[in-house]
Amino acid sequence: MVQINPSILSADFARLAEEARRVTGPEGADWLHVDVMDNHFVPNLTLGVPVVESLSRATDTPLDCHLMIESPDRWAPQYVEAGAGSVTFHVEAAAAPVRLAREIRAKGARAGMALKPATPIEPYEDLLPELDMLLVMTVEPGFGGQAFLDIMLPKIRRTRQLIDKHGLRLWLQVDGGVSAETVERCAEAGADVFVAGSAVYGADDPAAAVRSLRAMAQEAAGVPGGPCAH
Repeated sequence: MVQINPSILSADFARLAEEARRVTGPEGADWLHVDVMDNHFVPNLTLGVPVVESLSRATDTPLDCHLMIESPDRWAPQYVEAGAGSVTFHVEAAAAPVRLAREIRAKGARAGMALKPATPIEPYEDLLPELDMLLVMTVEPGFGGQAFLDIMLPKIRRTRQLIDKHGLRLWLQVDGGVSAETVERCAEAGADVFVAGSAVYGADDPAAAVRSLRAMAQEAAGVPGGPCAH
């Protein structure tokens, strides 16, 4: 199963409801990726709980919130309450990642854990059963439009091997520099959920860009076509 999650970080913040509709519809976005930054964990400030709450009312497409913030143990549950269907926290910022993942799940959302490029996956092998998704950052978190880090491909492969080793139904997401030039390599390495910002919202037809990226990833991964059932 291949999923394409357009990042609204690359959308027009003054027209978020309309921007959400531009990538949805038949064979459109599987999820909308919402980058939450606090200007502390990363050197950028984006949006927070009130915007997520408003966006969840404006679209039927589920929201995939990526929290690049300090103290996610305190704030992550509020994003579930605001309407997020998936909430991803950074393990580098979490005080108690297992407890936090369980709380996110208990509130009814999918629990994701993100790793910065320099953070290895191996120390967290025992945590994998507590998660629904693992996010391997393929750029340094904080800004959109960065170039894809090729050195992350071996890490994606190792992560997929650990997931398969334990027989888990765990989504493997990549975020950063995903485009027509990189999506196939990520899929071949084992990723199945792709966050794309400028590659989608910078296109003349964002919905067509979503379909094209999905088709490329599906072909590279050798999986049948069709959008995901959330």
